[in-house]
Amino acid sequence: MKTVKILDTTLRDGAQGEGISFSLEDKLNIVTKLDKLGISYIEAGNPFSNPKDAEFFHAVEKMQLRHATLVAFGSTRHHSITAEQDKGCLSLLEAGTKAVCIFGKSWDMHVSQVLGTTLEENLAMISDTVRFFKDHGKEVIYDAEHFFDGYKANPEYALKTVQAAAQAGAECVVLCDTNGAAFPSEVAQITKIVVEQVDTAVGVHCHNDIGCAVANSMMAVEAGATHVQGTYIGFGERCGNANLSTIIANLQLKCGYECIPPEKMKRLTKTARYIAEVANLMLPGSLPYVGKSAFAHKGGMHVDGVTKNPHSFEHIDPDQVGNSRNLLLSEVSGRTAIAARMSELDSSITRNSIETAEFIEMLKERELEGYQFESADASLEIFALKYLGKYRPAFELEYFKILGEQPAVHVERSAMATVKVKVDDRIEMTAAEGDGPVHALDVALRRALEVFYPSLHKVRLVDFKVRVIESAAATAAPVRVLIVSTDGESTWTTVGVSADIIDASWQALRDSIEYKLLRDHAV
Repeated sequence: MKTVKILDTTLRDGAQGEGISFSLEDKLNIVTKLDKLGISYIEAGNPFSNPKDAEFFHAVEKMQLRHATLVAFGSTRHHSITAEQDKGCLSLLEAGTKAVCIFGKSWDMHVSQVLGTTLEENLAMISDTVRFFKDHGKEVIYDAEHFFDGYKANPEYALKTVQAAAQAGAECVVLCDTNGAAFPSEVAQITKIVVEQVDTAVGVHCHNDIGCAVANSMMAVEAGATHVQGTYIGFGERCGNANLSTIIANLQLKCGYECIPPEKMKRLTKTARYIAEVANLMLPGSLPYVGKSAFAHKGGMHVDGVTKNPHSFEHIDPDQVGNSRNLLLSEVSGRTAIAARMSELDSSITRNSIETAEFIEMLKERELEGYQFESADASLEIFALKYLGKYRPAFELEYFKILGEQPAVHVERSAMATVKVKVDDRIEMTAAEGDGPVHALDVALRRALEVFYPSLHKVRLVDFKVRVIESAAATAAPVRVLIVSTDGESTWTTVGVSADIIDASWQALRDSIEYKLLRDHAV
């Protein structure tokens, strides 16, 4: 089987994305997850650019990585000085990594207008820097910045830059679509030329500014590239980087390449969800392979087909990447879809069971009231368990009370909630402040229940949506509240409907906690 080396730059290029900020602990945890997945290289930052990255490289020395090689990132030496005199080069040595990734200019316009030096000096900067690190025993990956734009402007010079790196000893030269504007046909054609003319491994690093980063990476591999860089779930500067969770699955499941150990493929989805959680991002449901909607089916014909033969509407078995099929249920769902979901809770139920017909009618009634279950899978499961007589609540709410205030000056907390709950014969009462009444209620409720169920400590809300169902009723209109919760590994959605937004929020919060405890088999 052919091999493609994967370099993950989530912690370096990904951290340049808008709204992304990793703590030292975040970075160490992500390194652990990527190593467990079997990623070849983890580019963890630029030790010269900021103190946090320098501190990280000192901390990571204590880690025992099983699969990955840690990579420090930096630039070629500055013009008019030697690599031995360049503080950036010296900081890369101090990082102590086995491998370094050096970027340099391959576009003549950048050399003259950005660096302010000559084309000949730029070639010397590349050669000298690569040779400097080779002399210090480092594995060198050379990133040819703006290579595709540079090649289109001056192909002879662009080729000279990667040849200079290769001749100086770089193990791999990486062609970067830094502006993210190349098309797949261009990437394939130019990569093929480089592979034929450079005597070392060739890689690719694509950005997604025109939506082609994954396709460009795939075409580069088809043209002979054996090294692919990107961020694990695609975030990064501007429109992001090539999405490695998609590329790995495409190459390994579709094209006969090995990017990670085969037995690690089932970790793809779990790793994506973990990184999204640490980055404080909602993982897009539509993300290929690892998104919540990647194997979701709603249309009656689709559901009927996939339950009879999964290949009819699924290009792979979702279990191959650690994901699962999601049959979306609503009042327009077919009988097959509802029966399939209910049979997961009671194996005796079939498409023709009376329970299926009755539950469909109940579902229609609830959705007429304003509930929407296709996006609230957790509330749907609890609703079905109640209908089947298999539901036992994990707690009883004795009461809750919310106090809000609108102070003349800004304060961090604007509401307080008091909650009293009962679990078996034990009572727990607690209070908490929050940024608004729903946040205060959420904190107080979990604080009270953590006494009985410690696993709730990991749960937090990641999204809260309110929609007015009947706008004509103005302030008396019922509202639908959707809450997305996570425990750091799984994500689930719950729904509540009421003319009182606090009551609707309570319904969704209650279902969220009940669902977590059901999944933990704690009740």
